[in-house]
Amino acid sequence: MDWTGRMYTLYGFKGSGSAAVELALELAGLPYRQIDAASWEPSPALDELRQLNPLGQIPTLQLPEGGILTESAAILLHLGLAHPAAGLLPADAAQRAQAIGGLVYIAANCYAAIGVIDFPERWCINADDAVKEQIREGTRARLHSYWEIFADTYPASPFLSGASLGALDLLAAVVSKWSGARPHLAQVRPAFFELIERVETHPKVAPVWRRHWDS
Repeated sequence: MDWTGRMYTLYGFKGSGSAAVELALELAGLPYRQIDAASWEPSPALDELRQLNPLGQIPTLQLPEGGILTESAAILLHLGLAHPAAGLLPADAAQRAQAIGGLVYIAANCYAAIGVIDFPERWCINADDAVKEQIREGTRARLHSYWEIFADTYPASPFLSGASLGALDLLAAVVSKWSGARPHLAQVRPAFFELIERVETHPKVAPVWRRHWDS
């Protein structure tokens, strides 16, 4: 396809969930520009983001034809379906169904729990610091159990979607970066921990990963 004059626009920020979409765009070899915008960094770019996504959430992806996509799993699914040759989703129907289920699982369970950990006050009106910390502790324990179930459900073979790196690997690596999931998984699911570390060091992933996380 001739992409002259046409590219994706990714609204995101260093160390955020937009890393998974950036990685997918790189893996697929798709042209894009990135705009730094985040709710915790007031800027004209944030105002622009909120015009496209009223929640002000990242990642938000503007498609080459002008459409707007939000939600990490939805964006990754769209890119995988729109560009099948990129291999973001498996070609095999059964493996593809499993990958789609895994993407939605992470979004609905792991990603959602992180939102509670980061902003407990949104879920308990007038909560004092002690209550907020109780919410964080309980949700963090729940999050870690979600990752255990995920690791048991999606064993590496050698990647989560089969023979090659795909969207599910990217989202799992990024979202497991937060809320103490990695140290927990290193203890209780070492094989899965090794997989996500291997994803980070993949030649197509490592340069972007270093831009988001220096270590």
